[in-house]
Amino acid sequence: MNIELWCIGKTQFDYVMNGVEEFKGRIKHYSSFNIIYIEGYRQNPGDNPQIVKDKEAENILKKLDSRDYLILLDEKGIEMNSIEFAGFIEKKMIYGSKTIIFLIGGAFGFSQKIYERANDKISLSKMTFSHQLIRLIFTEQLYRAFTIIKNEKYHNT
Repeated sequence: MNIELWCIGKTQFDYVMNGVEEFKGRIKHYSSFNIIYIEGYRQNPGDNPQIVKDKEAENILKKLDSRDYLILLDEKGIEMNSIEFAGFIEKKMIYGSKTIIFLIGGAFGFSQKIYERANDKISLSKMTFSHQLIRLIFTEQLYRAFTIIKNEKYHNT
């Protein structure tokens, strides 16, 4: 199984990129894992946020294969604790698609077209995080999920 994390634009913060790269290296011991950066839409003054979401959706939909299993990281998604998330990942590994894509939206979220294409939605918290910081939070949780699945001691419960 291939797991990918798709992000709109590159991160502007070294501490986020360093953390993401650290967990990316750890995750690769368990699964094929790549991070794909999708070019964001450069907003013009006066652009409606919907225009930005729609332009980003065009870039995303062009890259998706019809067989990809798309999971949005979205505030409207289901909430899970770390153990439940590990179970979710394990089921996808056993029964899931060849490629699972976790998608982090841009600053304005997702277009309706992306919601319609998505197979699942997961919320990482009731709190709101920047779309840049969520990259680090997600990669840490994905690593934690694999350590739970393998019964390793990173997760202390």
